[in-house]
Amino acid sequence: MNLHLTGKTALVTASTAGIGNAIAAQLLEDGATVIVNGRTADAVDAAITALAQRFDAARIKPLVADMAVAGAEEIARAAYPDIDILVNNLGRYELSDFFETTDADWEAMFNFNVWSGVRLARTYMKGMLARGHGRVVFISSEVALTPMAAMAHYSASKATQLSISRSLAELTKGTAVTVNAVLPGPTETESLKGFIESVNPDLAYAEAERKFMAENRPSSLIYRLAKPAEVANVVAFLASERAAVINGAAIRAEGGTVQTIA
Repeated sequence: MNLHLTGKTALVTASTAGIGNAIAAQLLEDGATVIVNGRTADAVDAAITALAQRFDAARIKPLVADMAVAGAEEIARAAYPDIDILVNNLGRYELSDFFETTDADWEAMFNFNVWSGVRLARTYMKGMLARGHGRVVFISSEVALTPMAAMAHYSASKATQLSISRSLAELTKGTAVTVNAVLPGPTETESLKGFIESVNPDLAYAEAERKFMAENRPSSLIYRLAKPAEVANVVAFLASERAAVINGAAIRAEGGTVQTIA
C-alpha cells in the first residue's frame, strides 16, 4: 500500500529507540521527511546514522531536546516552524505502589506522558489548521482502557491522553486535520525484552515471553508481545491520506487484550 507521505514532514518524539524509532523508520519508508528526537546529541546522532543506512539521509533531521521539559517545544519550533505530522510518542511507565507514589512521581509521569504532547500540539496544530491539513497522533496504551492498580499514575496519564486527543479533534471540523490516539499493548522494545530475560534467566526467550503473557496479559489474542514495527504500521496509516476518515478515534493495537467490543 502506497501511503503517499512524500513531501510531508513528521516530528516523532522520543524516536531514538523503541516504538518511536520504528515509527520514524516506517514514515521514512513511506516517503516522509522525519525529525528524529532524543534528549542527547549522541543518541540522536546514533539513531540518524542507523536510519541513514536504510533511507535517504537528506530526509532525516535531528532535534535534540527533552520534550518532557517546559520550553522544549520552543526549541522544536525554532528549528522546524511547520510540520505536517506530529507523533507524540514520548512516554514512560513504571510499576508503583499507589500509597508510596509521591506527588513528584505523579508530576514526572504527567510531564512525560501528557504535558509533552499538549505543548507540542499547542505549538503545531494552529499551523495545521491554518493550512487545512495535518496529522496528530498520540501514543497512548491499552491501560488507558484497563487501568492497573500497580500503575495508577501511568494508567491515569494514558487515559488523559485519550481525552486530550478527542478534545483536539473537535477543533478540526471542516479541515483535513485529524487527531487520533494509538493504544499499543506490551511491545517488544529492548527495555521490556531485557526485563523479561532478566526475570527468567533460565528460560529461552520464546518460553519466557509466553510465561510473561500468561502471567500478565492472559486475555491477549495474539498471545505474544507486539513488534514495534507493527505499532508503527498503524501510526503510519493514520498519518496518511488513506486514513482521512478516521478522526477523534482511539485505535487499539494491543493484540485483542482488551475484552470489549468498542
